[in-house]
Amino acid sequence: MIFTIIQADDTWALWGILAIWASVSIFLEQKYKWASFLSGAIIALAGALILSNLKIIPTESPVYDAVWAYLVPLAIPLLLFQVNMKELFQESRKLLFIFLICAVGTVIGSTAGFLLLKDYIPELAKIAAAIGASYVGGGVNFATVTAKFEPSSQMVSATVVADNMVMALLFAMYMFVPSMKFFRKHFKTPHIQEVEAGQYGENDRHTLAEKYWAKKEISLKDVAASIGTSFFLVVASFKLAEWFGTIIPTGPNVSVVQTLLHTILSEKYLLLSTLTFLVIYLFPSYFKNISGSQEIGTYFIYIFFVVIGVPASIPLIVEKAPLLILFVLIVGMSNLIVGLLLGRVFKIDLEHILLASNATVGGPTTASAMAIAKGWGSLVGPILVVGTLGYIIGNYIGFALGYWYLTF
Repeated sequence: MIFTIIQADDTWALWGILAIWASVSIFLEQKYKWASFLSGAIIALAGALILSNLKIIPTESPVYDAVWAYLVPLAIPLLLFQVNMKELFQESRKLLFIFLICAVGTVIGSTAGFLLLKDYIPELAKIAAAIGASYVGGGVNFATVTAKFEPSSQMVSATVVADNMVMALLFAMYMFVPSMKFFRKHFKTPHIQEVEAGQYGENDRHTLAEKYWAKKEISLKDVAASIGTSFFLVVASFKLAEWFGTIIPTGPNVSVVQTLLHTILSEKYLLLSTLTFLVIYLFPSYFKNISGSQEIGTYFIYIFFVVIGVPASIPLIVEKAPLLILFVLIVGMSNLIVGLLLGRVFKIDLEHILLASNATVGGPTTASAMAIAKGWGSLVGPILVVGTLGYIIGNYIGFALGYWYLTF
């Protein structure tokens, strides 16, 4: 057994480190510009990586397993509760259209990168599926797809390091592209022009961000509704998936349709996304009146970011990350390039393209943060709605890619 200052069975100390460092990462990200540029996810992961490589905390523990088994499933519905289906289909059609185009770019990039590098990167079929899902939805989709295909913890950690390095580069590009003359010349930029004309006010952007992320009024009833409903959906989905797995036959002698049904209905994470989507659609007023679910779900995901940084071995990252960085860069650039090319063909605003690509790569929160920082106030709500769709479809895309890649 490798000696560490905090042992694997020291449950309270390990939970404390996970929760405290997740909190510190969020605080730094929201208070300091340098931390915001790095992103809280990178800070969370890097801190855990340092602690584990300095032998302060162990690389394996039942505490980490509990995060994967309980917090990640609970975070999925919590992050979906604020989906407004009416806004999604009536007010966000442009964003939805270009969002799906960028998702296609992700699939193209994931497939191209996999075919190019599959002989050089171990377990790339599983990793490529997870990145494909993540670059349609976000970190929660990465978590669910890796939980399904179970790549080694070291490869997961190395991939997350590469992923966050590429995301930092892409986020810098998203912020820089609107100021480039080439793109201003070849794309419509109505929201940029409004900012420059003073409608939002260049000097008021920080105030806008501060107001947008102001404290919300959250009651005990909101917390109870968020956590209780999330638990209900997780339990119902997992039990239904278990039941479907027993009643739908599978094996070499059953039909393709039955095999497909068994794969879809017995997959607990897919069923969880689907059931959450269904109840949100059927009971929109209930979920509209719940405050705080997004914050709670995001906090759980930050704890997850800390956990996936723990088993990262620095020698492995030095050895494997360069190729993984190349793979993730292929996926990310394919997403952006396909979005720009087809966006130009369909005459879509540059702001919509950049926000849609941002939402697929980093999730709705990073895209909305960009909209706020740029002063594109009218796009903040729609990109949150459209970006959340990635949480729903990302798992389906990731699972489909994974099953396909594993046939090679």
